[in-house]
Amino acid sequence: MNEKTWPFSIFLANEAETIRLGEELALTVKPGDCLALVGDLGSGKSTLARALIRAIADEDELEVPSPTFTIVQSYALRFPVSHLDLYRLSDVSELDELGLDEMLSDGVCLIEWPEMAAGELPSDSTITLRLSHEGEGRLATIDAPPRLRARFERVLAIRDFLQEAGKANVSRRYFSGDAAYRTYERVWDAAGQCLLMDWEPPPAGPAIKDGKTYAEIVHLARSVTPFVAIDHFLSGNGFSVPAIIHQDLERGILLLEDMGRGGVLDDNGDPIEERYFSSVACLAALHDTPAPSTIRVDEGITYQVPPFDADAMKIETSLLLDWYLPHVRGHETRSDERQSFFVVWDELIGKLADTEKNLLLRDFHSPNIIWQEHETGIRKVGIIDFQDAMIGPTAYDLASIIQDARVTVSSDLQARLMSYYLDIRRKNPTFDETAFLKAYAIMAAQRNCKLVGIWVRLMKRDAKPHYMKHMPRTLSYLRSALAHSDLGPLRAWLAQAGVDIQ
Repeated sequence: MNEKTWPFSIFLANEAETIRLGEELALTVKPGDCLALVGDLGSGKSTLARALIRAIADEDELEVPSPTFTIVQSYALRFPVSHLDLYRLSDVSELDELGLDEMLSDGVCLIEWPEMAAGELPSDSTITLRLSHEGEGRLATIDAPPRLRARFERVLAIRDFLQEAGKANVSRRYFSGDAAYRTYERVWDAAGQCLLMDWEPPPAGPAIKDGKTYAEIVHLARSVTPFVAIDHFLSGNGFSVPAIIHQDLERGILLLEDMGRGGVLDDNGDPIEERYFSSVACLAALHDTPAPSTIRVDEGITYQVPPFDADAMKIETSLLLDWYLPHVRGHETRSDERQSFFVVWDELIGKLADTEKNLLLRDFHSPNIIWQEHETGIRKVGIIDFQDAMIGPTAYDLASIIQDARVTVSSDLQARLMSYYLDIRRKNPTFDETAFLKAYAIMAAQRNCKLVGIWVRLMKRDAKPHYMKHMPRTLSYLRSALAHSDLGPLRAWLAQAGVDIQ
């Protein structure tokens, strides 16, 4: 049903299908959208609007009264939603008094009887949905400006995908969005609940070095294929990862097992020690499991796991130069400072030549660990969000969990977790503890140099200042890593640059 000729129509055989369409539209509309609902009395406009609002609220019993007499009903949901009925509007000038522009500035408007405001609705962001009687059911005809059409085509492509998976009559709700072009839906029916990953390839972005974009240099996944490949490898070696129920690699849609909501933090957001120790044991097992650089994904499809190479490591640390230093010093980083910074990192990366290299998951920390209470051993540690995995120093992932970016892990607990990990790894006669500890310090420093830049970037570029609450912790972790003797050159560079390392 994707790549449709516009406008297009959907037959709704009954009220349940009208509600289903409303729930699908709830996954499609975004702040700034105006949905004009056109149709005679009894055509289903209010049913569809009610279903859409309840789906955005994720509350099936939410009271959604008709705005016939109030003209507008407002809802403070995941984003603001305004439901308008213009039937009693005496003059189009009253739209200004209602504040339609303000409603659309950060929210969505659903408008019944939009004919009363003909010519006043924004032409570039108004979706028209016309409901008409057809036989025993209704016909929904949808039209939208060209820039909005891809969203509707996508939600209907997912409808086709679910039908292929034997899930034609499921309920769907927005679950989360962990990246601009990857979102998750909660999908359920009488058989149970699962998660849908919707991943459209992001725009390439500007080339910044040797004709490559930032995402290409740091080897960020751009499709579902890497996720499927790493999922196959991990599940095949006894680790807990989401089962893939149905997949469409070309369209970038996966139906996944829902592993639950149990995490590794208590109600106060502090580490549950038992679960952190289990997570460290899981990593030790993974690091003792040789990983191939090429993984079979499907018939005729293989995936080459990228290396965590020098270019990737250095461009990530450059976030400190691009964002953190200008923030604390009030001026851009000088070119000679950049050059000397990368000289230091070339030296540190060179010291990784003798360290253990295997699969690293890249973001093995509290947000991406789902506790599996019903399992045993390492399978208690459910792993998600591993599509950006690489082959590189395994110490990186240990630094990710022991120095958890979003959680304060005390120095005492850090030491005990490290001791526990080393006790397990020492059983492997090929494990080089000295080289590993050196790599741990370098990787911890590399990761925290990246993070201090990310927190500032999220605040300044993305208007998400709450991430700055992690800055003191990240600097504390960085200071800890810099205590290793091999980190002397970086410690000296940061001190001269004015980074708080005392």
